[in-house]
Amino acid sequence: MSSFVSELFRQLLKRARVHLNTKAVSSTLKAMPAPISRLLRLYLSLALLSHSLGGFGAKAAPIEGYEVVAKYPHSTSNYTEGFFYLDGMFYEGTGINGHSAVMAVDPETGRTLQRRDLPPEYFGEGIVDWGPNIYEWTWKSHVCFVYDRFSLRPAKQFTYAGEGWGMTRTTRELITSDGSATLRFRNPNTFQETRHVVVKDGSKIVDRLNELEFIKGEIYANVWHSEMIARISPQDGHVIAWIDLTGLLPSDQRIDPESVLNGIAYDTQHDRIFVTGKRWPTIFEIKIVQQSRSKSL
Repeated sequence: MSSFVSELFRQLLKRARVHLNTKAVSSTLKAMPAPISRLLRLYLSLALLSHSLGGFGAKAAPIEGYEVVAKYPHSTSNYTEGFFYLDGMFYEGTGINGHSAVMAVDPETGRTLQRRDLPPEYFGEGIVDWGPNIYEWTWKSHVCFVYDRFSLRPAKQFTYAGEGWGMTRTTRELITSDGSATLRFRNPNTFQETRHVVVKDGSKIVDRLNELEFIKGEIYANVWHSEMIARISPQDGHVIAWIDLTGLLPSDQRIDPESVLNGIAYDTQHDRIFVTGKRWPTIFEIKIVQQSRSKSL
């Protein structure tokens, strides 16, 4: 009897999950003896709930470690909200009203080569390059500024709903975060959302997503007030792996409790990853290494 019930359950589950043929499932259940029908209804309900939540026993993503390859100077005045590397320079977007800016910085010296300040009413957030331009959006003002990348002169603006946090891009679209678990994909020409994914580690929703970088087909995301970087699939939002950066910058080198890890940049030509934080004195080039231990956010 147990093998018979198991086979019926497998067939019902296949119809419910693959074909979504609820009428067929219902008619099949009605044709069965009541005790078996009740049992299968219970199993089916639990299975569908498990599927919708990503699985009761969904496996958590592995955790990777790091090695420091090199260090570069970083201004402790920079409240880092956006960060990328392009053509031998760091580009950085900073926050705080009255101190927000976008700038181009020489990696070796830390000297600011170009800078564009935002009006004091704006709190700057993530930045990204797109063609000859740089986009910089704002926290709660619903304005995204577009600059000419070579002169940092304003070119145009976009508006949007919700908060602005991190920003990166693929070769076709922009990717943005808003402090939640949702990553939104946007048309670079209109800044309109085209789709979104909700980020999960197994069945656990991962929120507070902040600064972003697109590296080798994956989205790397800082998690606000965490020492972890999530490597995220752009297809469905699942966390592929975590990078644990605990100990990268000692607490006695942090100006205040808001001096948190936030800033990921990638040198595509030389396959280098850089990370920094808000008002950190250092930008770190890191190498990701394997490790075998678990850690909670």
